[in-house]
Amino acid sequence: MKTLVTSRLILKPFSRDVITERYRTWLNDSEVYKYLETRGGYSMDMLKEYVDYSIDQKIHIWSIHLKENNKHISNIKIDPINIRHGFGEYGILLGDKTEWGKGYGKEASRKIIDYFFYEEYKLRKITLGVVAKNTNAVALYKKIGFVLEGVYKKHVVYDNIFYDIIRMAIFNPEYTYDS
Repeated sequence: MKTLVTSRLILKPFSRDVITERYRTWLNDSEVYKYLETRGGYSMDMLKEYVDYSIDQKIHIWSIHLKENNKHISNIKIDPINIRHGFGEYGILLGDKTEWGKGYGKEASRKIIDYFFYEEYKLRKITLGVVAKNTNAVALYKKIGFVLEGVYKKHVVYDNIFYDIIRMAIFNPEYTYDS
C-alpha cells in the first residue's frame, strides 16, 4: 500500500501512529458510530488490538489526514477484496465531527475508488452496505457514483431498532459487460 494524496488530504496506510485518545473518542461517540458495526466501549488496548490486527491481516485501510496540518480525521478502506470476481467492499469512518460537511469523505472516496479501479487490482466493481436511515451517507455515495443494487429488509439491529441495509455499487467504466 502506498500513501495517496488529493488536493486537501493525505491518505496514509494504516499504522500504529493512529492509536490516539482522539481516535478512541470517535469510536466511543454514539453520534459517530450510530449506523456502524462499531458500537463503542473501546479502550486504548482494544484500539491497539484493532490497529495491529488490521496491519497483520494486510487490510487495505488508510487513515485520512488534512494536508494543511496532518490532523487525522477519518479512515477509509476497501476490504475484503475478491480478486477472482473483481470487486471489493468499501467502508469509511468519518470520525472527527468538526470536519463533517466539508467534502473530505467524497474527496477521499474518489481517490480510493480511482486507485482500486485504475492502479491497484483494476477492480471492476466496488460495493458497500449502508443503513437506509443514514441519509447523509446515502447522499454521499450517490454523489460519488454508487447506484442501488438492492435492499436487505430489517437486516441489522442497533439499539433494539431493526434497520434496512441498502446495497450499492460503483462500476469501473473501463469494463464492458456482455449480457
